[in-house]
Amino acid sequence: MEIREVQEMCDEWIRTIGKGYFSPLTNMVLLTEEVGELARVMARTYGDQVAKEGDLRKSLAEELADVFWVTVCLANQTGVDLTEAFEAGMEKRRTRDRNRFS
Repeated sequence: MEIREVQEMCDEWIRTIGKGYFSPLTNMVLLTEEVGELARVMARTYGDQVAKEGDLRKSLAEELADVFWVTVCLANQTGVDLTEAFEAGMEKRRTRDRNRFS
């Protein structure tokens, strides 16, 4: 599946079931919340923190997917084509960072 297809699927769901996007600011706050939940799983799975009961209700994959979902929502509502943005980012890394880690 291409990123454009993901963006289209997300938009279709938002328009038909979700009844519209939250404001960009609300989605930015939600993204921050989701990144925090991802951080909790990472800290308790790969870091030094010990998980308490209920800390790991959600899996790493689920949290990453939640972060991706809100990122896609933000891209859609602000007119960002994530395929183009990712390709541009990769080109920057290929040129700017080509010798950086040698």
